Amino acid sequence: MCQFCAKHGDGKKWYLQAKSYAADLSSDLRRREFITQFARDFNQRMSRSVKKMELLKKLPGGLRRLVSRLASRRLEKTHFGQPVPMEDCAKVFDITTSIVRVPCVCRNFSQTPDKGYCLLITTRPAQDDLLQPLSELASGPDVSAFESLSKEDALALLGQCESEGLMHSVWTFYTPFIAAMCNCSLPAGCMAMRAQLDYGVKCMWKGEYVAVVSEDLCVGCGQCVDACPFDAIELDVKSRKAVVRLSRCYGCGICRAACPTGAAGLRERQLVAEVANDW
Repeated sequence: MCQFCAKHGDGKKWYLQAKSYAADLSSDLRRREFITQFARDFNQRMSRSVKKMELLKKLPGGLRRLVSRLASRRLEKTHFGQPVPMEDCAKVFDITTSIVRVPCVCRNFSQTPDKGYCLLITTRPAQDDLLQPLSELASGPDVSAFESLSKEDALALLGQCESEGLMHSVWTFYTPFIAAMCNCSLPAGCMAMRAQLDYGVKCMWKGEYVAVVSEDLCVGCGQCVDACPFDAIELDVKSRKAVVRLSRCYGCGICRAACPTGAAGLRERQLVAEVANDW
């Protein structure tokens, strides 16, 4: 299990254990302020972060890894994420009291098309708990675009995201309080994936699962290879079967959604010895 599960989930998937800590509201005012600043200052902060990450790439290897670890530790305490497959997204929705579709700050920063694929979620009783501070901003996201969704509507949206190759991930606003579910990929401008994969700044754990492929069902069509956001699947030259590169797999399940024969699936990461402790 990842350290989030050990620390916040009593050994179970941390993002499904909100009942264990949702009543602890001591940090609620801090969370509201954090979310307000997150929306207001995102573009400026990301511009600074991109410049810092470009400088980071130029540092010697040892120093670069040290700076990356320090940045990751800071992010773990405030705004951290993890890929989550569709079935676990549904379980997250079961413990939420509000699901609201909001404009994507990453796509806004990257100036890429935004189809409203980011969700703000809360386990608090008050449905405007996290939205109210955003609605009071003079600048930031267009609050007129906010749209409350039912669980069924949210799942339908996630299905549409999967068909477009967008992975699902949950994000904290002051860990371990989950406040957002993103649906994104690198071409779409996901700043977290860019920081993680392009610059080596760890801002999200790998998922609780890894992909598996049935050789008997695989026909070598390559659709899973094209769909994988993490370049974790390749076609074997000799067998023409899809092969998962476990060290690169984040367990998002997008390969499974793309596979026309049902050959791709997911397995609990902790059951795969090679990557059981690779987060």
